[in-house]
Amino acid sequence: MKGKSCLRRGCLFSLVIPAILAVLFFLLFRSSHDLQDRFVLVVPVGGSLEERSAESVSVPFLMEEGELSFQDMLFMFNQAATDKRIKTVLLEIGNVQASPAKITELRQAIARLRAGGRKVVAWLHSAEDSDYMLAAACDSVIVERGGYLLLDGLKAETLYYTGALGKVGVSFQAAQWKRYKSGVEPFTRTGASPEYIEQINALLDAVYSDYTAYVSKRRGISRDSIVSIIDNIALVKAAEAVRLGLVDGVASNWELKRALSRRITGKPPEESLDLFVSAGAYRETLDWPVKAAQRDAVAVITISGPIVRSVGGAAMASDEGTDVGTLRRSLDAVLQDDRVKALVLRIDSPGGDALASSDMLQMLDSAAVKKPLVVSMSGIAASGGYMAALAGKTVYAQPLTITGSIGVYALKPEISDLAEKIGLERSVATRGRFADANTLFKPLEGEAYEKFIGASGDIYLDFIGKVARSRKMTVAAVDSVAGGRVWTGRAALPKGLVDREGGLFDAIRAARSLAKMDMAKQPRIVLYPERKSWLQMLMEGNPAGIAGSLERMAVRRVVRDVTPRSPYGAMLRMHEMLLRSGEVEVLAAMPCEIIIR
Repeated sequence: MKGKSCLRRGCLFSLVIPAILAVLFFLLFRSSHDLQDRFVLVVPVGGSLEERSAESVSVPFLMEEGELSFQDMLFMFNQAATDKRIKTVLLEIGNVQASPAKITELRQAIARLRAGGRKVVAWLHSAEDSDYMLAAACDSVIVERGGYLLLDGLKAETLYYTGALGKVGVSFQAAQWKRYKSGVEPFTRTGASPEYIEQINALLDAVYSDYTAYVSKRRGISRDSIVSIIDNIALVKAAEAVRLGLVDGVASNWELKRALSRRITGKPPEESLDLFVSAGAYRETLDWPVKAAQRDAVAVITISGPIVRSVGGAAMASDEGTDVGTLRRSLDAVLQDDRVKALVLRIDSPGGDALASSDMLQMLDSAAVKKPLVVSMSGIAASGGYMAALAGKTVYAQPLTITGSIGVYALKPEISDLAEKIGLERSVATRGRFADANTLFKPLEGEAYEKFIGASGDIYLDFIGKVARSRKMTVAAVDSVAGGRVWTGRAALPKGLVDREGGLFDAIRAARSLAKMDMAKQPRIVLYPERKSWLQMLMEGNPAGIAGSLERMAVRRVVRDVTPRSPYGAMLRMHEMLLRSGEVEVLAAMPCEIIIR
């Protein structure tokens, strides 16, 4: 036993020295990030605005160059609003591909910055509607010299695979509960159903109305003029955008920074090199995600992306989505932490596997008995994502959050025509009448088909029963707003599907109130799934974890740079899972994604 003692000199050396080096490295790193008394915070805003970073570990230096997640921006802007060192926030906006609700919540965060006395400047690359919809929230809007605004309105596009797959001998059988649950249509129809057209037009009307009204109010231009620009001009050159009142000026990035530097310091940028601070460098100096004034905490647990049973599933090949095990570990951690007094469930998910969604609700209901739980819906909380929201004592949604879609569908692929075309034969021996019913090589027939339809119906009835119990509605009342119908948060409110309009910080305040926390003192905010710092990983003796994270980060960045993000990402991941498994899959998922560009 003596040879195994951890008190031996060599063992102590191997533990203590790395810890000392890690602490020194950390202190040197923090000291290198000291900020001056006044500066401009520079924040790039673009891409898909993912709810939370996919990284399991945060690595310094690289953080400064990486994309900020949506929650990163919300928490950063919340602190920056009261940081008197910040004179101006410069948003470098380009290629925003986000849901309307996320753009709305980011506009609210910009409004808090402005209310706190920070000037917010938007610098636009050649911009589209989504970029301009966000930029209009700022004090001033500058368009890149030589750039333009492409304000051509909104569109919703759906691809239909039935004809293309049929040419190679692949087809699908579907169970659809009910007619508004149009997620099956790309595999069973060659065009949109009247129900789908009705829903998508209602969503586009809501977003377009918000877009034109907001820009009209912020820019002091009549709504009719905005609509006329979209319908008759569309491609607006920089000088013309100034004349029309859409923007305040034209400048290169270099010219804009020189102007800001002279206004703040009276010197050109080359004489005040520390004036412009990147978002990543600023974040590394903050008490993250908030500067707490009390020991008690609120846990924010995020369900983001498709809901799947396990991270080993094909739908998780791109490291996106939430599985049952991840949520279970998060709930176990917060329930065991006496300092956590309340929970906020943040949802940005189109749904996914119906049974996994049901498992998540069961766990969340159990957690809500022990600690108050409030739900905050982000860009989308639909179908299985909405099912998870049923655990909340209070449910918050943004006016343009996509929600509802209460329904299920099942798809079963079959390739009998393909097998015949390529001359593929098979020999099957079975025991049991239905042993070969669920096969890729033939369609379901007779009693097997009836069981396929019936199973989907049972899951739908269970779903609306869960909604009825949680929302204190009758089953009939739920069915009247369910059946796969999709609502905006504002439309869902009078239907009884959500409780209040609001964002993440509204939900956090409500959770604090339910837990009877001291409302005068800022509580700690702990974020789950847990994202460990590089220092924590090093102290735990897990350098392999850091190395693995670096490797995944590098791969993601290469893929992100060479492959444009598909606007159909979440749906394609679920359909990929279906095609790979070759089995019946029952999904509680949105029929489409709404991305504003």
